[in-house]
Amino acid sequence: MKHLRSLFLLLLAIGLSGCGYNAIQRQDEAVKASWSEVLNQYQRRADLVPNLVNTVKGYAQHEERVLTEVTNARARVGSVQVTPDMVNDAQKLKQFQQAQGELSSALSRLMVVSENYPNLKADGLFQNLQAQLEGTENRITVARNRYVQAVQQYNSMIRTFPNNLTAKMFGYSVKPNFTVENEKAISTAPKVDFGTSSPAPATSAGH
Repeated sequence: MKHLRSLFLLLLAIGLSGCGYNAIQRQDEAVKASWSEVLNQYQRRADLVPNLVNTVKGYAQHEERVLTEVTNARARVGSVQVTPDMVNDAQKLKQFQQAQGELSSALSRLMVVSENYPNLKADGLFQNLQAQLEGTENRITVARNRYVQAVQQYNSMIRTFPNNLTAKMFGYSVKPNFTVENEKAISTAPKVDFGTSSPAPATSAGH
């Protein structure tokens, strides 16, 4: 009886392997790893925001509306509860996208405002924060694209016969991905070009 059970388990393992069980497992783990990197890069950006806002405030206190927009957008990002099952919940993923898109837009407006303050642009701390933000936005783009590809590969795999039978048997379902309507807002990095400002008009003494 014991030998029959062992033989059955062996045949089952071989059968599952042939039906893509191991491949589905690996692809599912790849999606989770890609998602973790997305979260890491977005968190890196969120961590930069308080210092960035405080630095701009030191030179541009009258830009209260823009500063408030950035602060509130970051707060909304923090209010989205990030859980491991978010990659399986289309509504939660959409909320995450919207919050991150709002922060991207707010940061873009902040950088446009910063162009009006030459002393701010010359500040070493601001320049360092600008460089970190630009680098983080680039890493976000890379991480997000890798996640999109991982989800596409996973979804394609579990929809294909006979993998779809194995996926159904073990509860693997199609995962939601970043939606098209919010892709532009999320993928567009804030413009952080400090070399395009027009110089202040010169004034002549005695006029």
